[in-house]
Amino acid sequence: MRLPPTTALRALDAAARHLSFTKAAEELHVSQSAISHQIRHLEELWQVKLFTRLTRRLELTEAGRALSQLARGFFQDLDTTLTAVRDNSAVAQVRVLVPPSIALKWLVPRLPDFRAAHPEVDVWIKTQADARLRPADDFDAALQFGPDSRASQRSLRLMQEYVFPVASPEFLKSCCSAPAVPQDLCRHPLLLRTENNKGAPDWQSWFEDAVVPEDIVAPALRRGVRFPNTNMALQAAIDGQGIALARSAPAWDDLKAGRLVRLLTLRRPFAHQIYLVSPKNRERRAAVAAFRTWLQMVTAESQAAFDADEPI
Repeated sequence: MRLPPTTALRALDAAARHLSFTKAAEELHVSQSAISHQIRHLEELWQVKLFTRLTRRLELTEAGRALSQLARGFFQDLDTTLTAVRDNSAVAQVRVLVPPSIALKWLVPRLPDFRAAHPEVDVWIKTQADARLRPADDFDAALQFGPDSRASQRSLRLMQEYVFPVASPEFLKSCCSAPAVPQDLCRHPLLLRTENNKGAPDWQSWFEDAVVPEDIVAPALRRGVRFPNTNMALQAAIDGQGIALARSAPAWDDLKAGRLVRLLTLRRPFAHQIYLVSPKNRERRAAVAAFRTWLQMVTAESQAAFDADEPI
């Protein structure tokens, strides 16, 4: 039997779903007469009646119901197969929104390991201080401070960081004496922030946790160089300009390389945990799932190291 053109099958599928040639024509952007012509062509080709034409509506015949379901299944299978073929024949992308401090100091240095394990996946990173997904965003995932309560998103807890003061070895050598207790920090230049956000450790809160009197803290926080983000403050500390208040992830590689030293024994959990947030309609994609599995592995390694860390 001769197969019908796909335009006729499209017309049958649309007309069967809407039970209206007019609405089918609107969906397919053709005229009503074109839909009617395609249905008549199928009826003549197959020698069956597909619709019963009533005064103000259409009804599917038994044959029309069976054949329209077949047409619909054909298009669904075709779309699924084409998607799979494209995914397998081209490099997939994972678009990730990340806070700058996590991206530059923690994620980017570890990406070569992901690339080695998944050469078929490219990671596209955009940095944003408030890395929360918005409805209009075209991202597959975000690393953000805190979970997302929206029903359309799935949140996965990754890491609990700690907050502690750091300085370079050269800076400590230049001091008459290294800080021995929290209030000693106030005798040294503190590297401050021009503004606070969820990704920024707060000196005021840290001193309050350390029970340092306000009359000692206030003068120290009124003076000093200020930076707009964590990365700049850490770089200034590496360059020997003073003492920075660091989070575990951004400071970790510099601590292990000896560019920074953690001061004192006091450390506090950072107020906001790091979560991976993904739109539920994207999280099943193979590339997104691979990135999520890898991220869970490397964050678990980092978390174990953060928890076990002790000052030098």
